[in-house]
This record gives sequence, structure tokens and C-alpha cells, in this order.
Amino acid sequence: MSAPGGRLRLLHLHSSFAPGGKELRAAKLMNAFGSAIEHTVVSAVPGEMGAAAAIDAGLTVHYPDDFPPLAGRPFPRRLQGLAQAMRGHDLILTYNWGAMDAVLAHTVFAQALKLPPLIHHEDGFNQDEAERLKPMRNWYRRVALHRAQGLVVPSRRLETIARQAWHQPRRMVHRIANGVPVRDYGGKARPDVLPRLIKRKGELWLGTLAGLRAVKNLPRLVRAFSGLPAEWQLVILGEGPEREAIRAEAERLGVIHRVHLPGFAGDPAKALGLFDLFALSSDSEQFPISVVEAMAARLAVVSPRVGDVEAMVSAENRPALAAPGDDRALAEALARLAADPALRARIGAANRARAEADYDETAMVAAYRRVYADAMGRSSFP
Repeated sequence: MSAPGGRLRLLHLHSSFAPGGKELRAAKLMNAFGSAIEHTVVSAVPGEMGAAAAIDAGLTVHYPDDFPPLAGRPFPRRLQGLAQAMRGHDLILTYNWGAMDAVLAHTVFAQALKLPPLIHHEDGFNQDEAERLKPMRNWYRRVALHRAQGLVVPSRRLETIARQAWHQPRRMVHRIANGVPVRDYGGKARPDVLPRLIKRKGELWLGTLAGLRAVKNLPRLVRAFSGLPAEWQLVILGEGPEREAIRAEAERLGVIHRVHLPGFAGDPAKALGLFDLFALSSDSEQFPISVVEAMAARLAVVSPRVGDVEAMVSAENRPALAAPGDDRALAEALARLAADPALRARIGAANRARAEADYDETAMVAAYRRVYADAMGRSSFP
């Protein structure tokens, strides 16, 4: 059932709509699809809706406060309530484990209620599955995804997990690499582009873009940074519950005056222009958009070898990656690049070339259009 004027109605059911990688990608896609679509966005975590700020003001987007909770026990009556709430839309898009009850509700009641098609998106795992997937969740995903029209993942590792651990057929799984508008990155930024923080003459910035969550292990980045010379500052752009843990580690190491948490960056293309080096310290990643953004901004990247990071960066950058969990190797990689501006520049140029060749958002948007159109039996989308 399309909205008045022939607009399609999409229902987005998110594990969270805080401004993280998957949420900002969803907002970017909504903007790219334009005004021909009417959106309804629901978060499994009440109040976590910060990514809404990235959606173009001209779009029609609803944020209902009476949608059935996405979190809870999967009792039949609750699942039926979720399924009933899906009616009246043309396509249902679900995101990550926090929306999996809704996926199960669709599988159970899709035929009886003549529900619209559903595409599920998996982008990675929280701290509780960073090192090992939970067998019960694997089983639950296998059951819940039974009637989904597709499963979208950004990384090779998640594609393998979907096929092997979740037993999804090849036709169901679509790997779509995250992309950014590469042309918008790489310019020199004004020193005052960030709120509450100005880059001073003579400073060098080690930066990261990350939700302040435990799985990102940002205290590890503070430890790795703490040995850099005094002109280096650590700038962590993002919001989340781990802010005080990060500050406490910086205080313990005596570098609190050089560690800055100015909040979420509304325009990462401009913010990255202030960085001299980029780093991740995560326990788990898949295909982090922040790495693509750093590459587009001509930055060298220091990171653990998690998810697809090693395959993403240029060959010149790969020696700067550390084994997962090896804090010393991470610190050594940072120190080596911090001391060698020419090496940083060479790696940054190679990363930019790789981003231009493989990670521009035009290809990403086109791939999502194809998957969504196929699920709806349409020749084009929207």
C-alpha cells in the first residue's frame, strides 16, 4: 500500500538509531532515495534517535512513539503485535540483532497477515559477541530469517558467517561494501570546524570516528596514544556510554589534557581534514565506514586486523595494522607513523586512490536500489 501521491512506504526497525555507522548509512540512503519515499523509523532503544539529524529536512519521516517495543520476550502475542504494526508498508528494513524479534514476527505471520517483503541488514556485533558468536543467537537468526527476502552484509567475514553459521542460501545474502562521497573528502579544514575544539598551530591530531561503546575499546586507543610526543593530541569524535571510561583512562595515564571528546561530527568530511593520522582500537569490526572516510581523506590508518580492515586499506597501509588485542603492536604502529610525515603522506595517497576506485557511495546506493527493487518485484527503486 503506497502513500498518497504514489510514494512508497518504508518501515525501518533499528537496534538503535544513535549516530553510528549503520545508522548514518541508513540516513544517507534515505537522502539518496529522495522524496518519492515516506519513511517510518523505530529504535529498539527508546530515545536513541540521534542519527535523525543526518536525514534531509525535506523528506517525510515518521518517528512513532506507539510502535510495539522491539525488545522483549518473543511470546506469540507480542510477535503478533509487531507483525500487525508492519502492515500498511511496502518494504520492511530491519537492522542488527536488536531487531531480530521483528524479523521472527514477520516469518511467523507474513502469510496470514499478507505482510510486505522484508530485508534484514547485519553490520556486526556488540561486546557480547566480539570474540565468539553465541550458538543460541545463531539458531535464532536461522529461524527468524526463514521468510526474509534478503540479508545485506558489508563484509566478507559477515558473508561467511551468514552462509555457514546462519545457514542462509547464497541467493539470500548480498554483500554491499560501505561507500562515501569520496569527492567531498581530502580538503583542508578550518581549525575551528569542530564545536568546542580548535586545532592550534604546531599541533598534530590523531583522530577517530566511533560510537563510544565498549566494543570500540577506546581506552586501548588512549593507552596506545599516551606515548606519543607532546605535540600530538587525541581527538575522539562520537557519542555513547563509554565517555567517562575513556576520560578515566586518560586521567590515569596523565594525558587528559591531550585527549578530547568534542562529540558527534555532523560533517565527517570536514572534521577529518583536521586529522594527521587515523586510528581504530576496536575488539570487533566488519567493514567500518570510518576507515573508508579516513582513506578518502588521504589519511594513513592504524588499526587492529579486525573484520575486513586489512582487505580494505591499500597495500602500503597494511604494515601499520596490528594483531587483534596486541596493545603494544598498536602503540608501536602509531609511534612509527607519528614520527614519519613522509610515510603518512605516501600511505594517505595510496588510501585515497583505493577509496576512489572501490568505495565511492554511487556504487553502494545503486546496489541497495537493486536489492530493494528485487525484493518488491519492481524493475527500479524508488
